[in-house]
Amino acid sequence: MDITDDKLVKIALVTSLIGLIGLIMFTPSIEVKEVKIKDIDRGMIDEEVSINCVVSDIKSSKSGSSYFLTISDGTGQMPLVIFESQVAQMQTNNLDIKDFKDKKVNVVGKITEYNNEMEIVLSEGDSLKILN
Repeated sequence: MDITDDKLVKIALVTSLIGLIGLIMFTPSIEVKEVKIKDIDRGMIDEEVSINCVVSDIKSSKSGSSYFLTISDGTGQMPLVIFESQVAQMQTNNLDIKDFKDKKVNVVGKITEYNNEMEIVLSEGDSLKILN
């Protein structure tokens, strides 16, 4: 059996379509892992996680464009960093960061390390939600 250019193109096309269909089917099932603060370690750097916690403190950067929140979930506490782009998204949705103080929230963000301390960086402006 000879493989011609036409057959090769058809095989590539069919393989690509199968791959795209697989991506479309399995993408909704990819979920962010929910963790406790005490379980976060250096092996989780660059991993996106979800934490149910309480915002115990809110501080802004010197420029006022970024915020540093202290979150705790009963197992520990850690800083949550909200950069200027996420702050702008929150303001577009009429959310004020100060409204989150002492509220139970769900945070979705990426684990990072800064000055030998683990922290979480908010993924998107809508990744910080108040829980009932």
